[in-house]
Amino acid sequence: MEISKKSILKKTHYGLNIYAHVLRQYYSGETVLSLSGRDCKPAKNPFNEDKPTLMIKVVDNCARHTDKDKAIESGDVFDFAALHFGLSGQKLNEKLNEALHLHIGEKTGFYDKPVPQLPILPPEREIMEPPTFSYFKKPISNVQPYKKTDLAEVYNKIKSKEFAEHTNALRNLDDPKKTRKYKATHFDYATFSGIFSRRNDKNLEKHSGLLTLDFDHIVEIDILKSLLLEDEYFETELMFVSPSGNGLKWIVPIDLEKATHQDYFKAVANYLLRTYQLEVDQSGKDISRACFLPYDPDVFINPKYVE
Repeated sequence: MEISKKSILKKTHYGLNIYAHVLRQYYSGETVLSLSGRDCKPAKNPFNEDKPTLMIKVVDNCARHTDKDKAIESGDVFDFAALHFGLSGQKLNEKLNEALHLHIGEKTGFYDKPVPQLPILPPEREIMEPPTFSYFKKPISNVQPYKKTDLAEVYNKIKSKEFAEHTNALRNLDDPKKTRKYKATHFDYATFSGIFSRRNDKNLEKHSGLLTLDFDHIVEIDILKSLLLEDEYFETELMFVSPSGNGLKWIVPIDLEKATHQDYFKAVANYLLRTYQLEVDQSGKDISRACFLPYDPDVFINPKYVE
């Protein structure tokens, strides 16, 4: 079966993961790419004496590169991969499929034929009890919980227009100092990781089994949302755009019988960096981390918690 460039780009974040894979072969243990939306900060170029001259960005749904010193010709991700693997055309595509474990072309249906879509009714599903945690009234200086809440209730609040006025007002502010002050005084917040008698790690009464990952200064939020929702290892419990409008909150389940909250955070943060070249706000390692609740009509909740 012929492996197309389009199918490879679809599986590799427009080719950014290919750049990262190649660069890791030269700089093992280092952060090879730092991603913000579709653009990357200057990266080391192994084909230019390891100088940080490699510029990578996504253009028309394909990652491309240039070198500040013009040490290599500008081109797309396949041109860059060819420099490393010494292959081209279909042989290069097959090598990328193998090296990055993309599984393109593997059998997925009966005798490798598409499974027909039959007009059947969806099975009945059980609505699960959503995890619970503490809810706090504004401002952020208030550390006494207002009540116990759950994912479904917070989902409905974020989706409704209860926080719309303050969210819109925040996003219209230009001064960073005013923005921080407004957010701290005008938004209710939740501690998704647990129930507290007072917002402090020492005052945790019960862990919720949830971990919050916070991504800041994201240019293409819709792309990141799709990537995380389709992640093969972590199930999304709740996801919404941050009050500022340029960040994303991703809430996933963790099993505290296998590891601690902090160990899970380190492991997930490392996974996101290596897989998507995404850096996570380090505040997520705190169990009592406060998460402001904005207005987001497109907030996502795991379907198992709602009708």
